[in-house]
Amino acid sequence: MKQRYARWLTGFGLMMGVGSWQTALAQQLGGRAAFPFLELPAGAQQAALGGMAPAARADDPTLLFANPAALHEGMDGRLALSYVDYVSDIRQSTAAYVFNTAKAGRFGVGLTYVSYGDFESFDAAGNSLGSFSVNEFALSVADSYTKGRVTFGGAAKLAVSSIAGSRAVGLAADVGALYKHPAQDFTVGLVVRNAGAQLTPYPGTRRGPLPLDVQLGAAIKPEHMPVRVSLTAHHLQRWDIEYFDPNQRGPLDEAGNETTPKRSFGDNLARHFTVGAELLLGQNLSFRAGYNHLARRELRLDNVSGGAGLSLGVMLKISQFQLDYTYATLQAAGSSNYFTLSKTLFKKKE
Repeated sequence: MKQRYARWLTGFGLMMGVGSWQTALAQQLGGRAAFPFLELPAGAQQAALGGMAPAARADDPTLLFANPAALHEGMDGRLALSYVDYVSDIRQSTAAYVFNTAKAGRFGVGLTYVSYGDFESFDAAGNSLGSFSVNEFALSVADSYTKGRVTFGGAAKLAVSSIAGSRAVGLAADVGALYKHPAQDFTVGLVVRNAGAQLTPYPGTRRGPLPLDVQLGAAIKPEHMPVRVSLTAHHLQRWDIEYFDPNQRGPLDEAGNETTPKRSFGDNLARHFTVGAELLLGQNLSFRAGYNHLARRELRLDNVSGGAGLSLGVMLKISQFQLDYTYATLQAAGSSNYFTLSKTLFKKKE
């Protein structure tokens, strides 16, 4: 049962991309990327807006995983803890903290950890060899610098994947920029995520590329309207991201011969976009919704899509704490729950 759940989660990049699990990768462009967990949303706000938020500008430190240029003064001295409950016993935990320095700029430090639980091991004769664990983590250090209305940011990430004591190690970098309009609630963000290389592959496997993703997004809140809308284009470095299962048989023609499925221009174009919206009911309460067409197409069942690709969230501030929650549907048979709690630990000196 756990293996089935893990296969459902591959659309969000939860499998390792090594050994027999490589064939299960769907949304990761046919399983051609190592460390696909680097594409997972680290916090509830990012997950609620379709899983990608290069133009988001809020006080949530976990946004440094979405775009290092998202660091700004509202995050100074702020700590965020995030927890994701996926299906079965697969869990993700994230901690992020932002602080400002007088000379070196504004820094953010984040650690995200994914545990897939324990699996039982067997030899060729079917005898039990005990259990083993599977987990991954990424340590990120980000720095940002603001010049005028544009903030530039960069982050270095160390990614480690572990299966039954064997490890794979990778080094990645995120580089981004975020523009904020001087008078209106309008932002534009550009980020290149996960540019790097796999330093050490798993024993007996080859080095694979990292899940590179170039994203361009914009968010706007029209004046006198309590709604902020965001639109993000992703995987701009690659046009064809439609995935065809090589093991799935195609339709038959009139002569009974199997035909190759045709790629749809419109569907492939839509897979490059996510949309999000926020209903702002004051400073202490807001509701969010998002749609990711790529996730919907890759995670749907053969006969039903369910709510795949859809996400709903809420933000609530109580005293000095901010709680963000998101419910994201993976497919008809499973969903995920994101919880992010943040608080300012050290206030800026006046």
